Amino acid sequence: MLKRCTCGHAMKLILRTVIHARKVSITNVPVYSCEQCPRNEVFPGVKEDLGRLVGRLGSDPKPQHIPFDEVHEWAGVLREALARKKPLQAVSVASIAEERTNELLDLMLIASSVGDEAWMAELKSRLSQLSAQYIS
Repeated sequence: MLKRCTCGHAMKLILRTVIHARKVSITNVPVYSCEQCPRNEVFPGVKEDLGRLVGRLGSDPKPQHIPFDEVHEWAGVLREALARKKPLQAVSVASIAEERTNELLDLMLIASSVGDEAWMAELKSRLSQLSAQYIS
């Protein structure tokens, strides 16, 4: 899960804290970071969702701390990989993503059996965050 930086060096995928409007701390955001230059790029698979979150906060938000891994499943998978001391490499991340997908599918069965439409919609949204586009 490396990317080439514009400076020519490799960028590693890491989890970082993003500060919005100097008041909101958004932790565990997947970011490509170059070790040779100061360049950082939000992981493309979460960029749109991070933008929506920041948009909901507005330009003058109240001071707060938001764990992005609780908002976005892909960030949660990466945080779990690091918690298990696994490298952020495609094989280990894909394995954890598969585990999380199975957990969400199990929850979907429960939500379906009790007829909870709102819960099912939330689970569908979370499952879509784990689609293959995020792993590449």
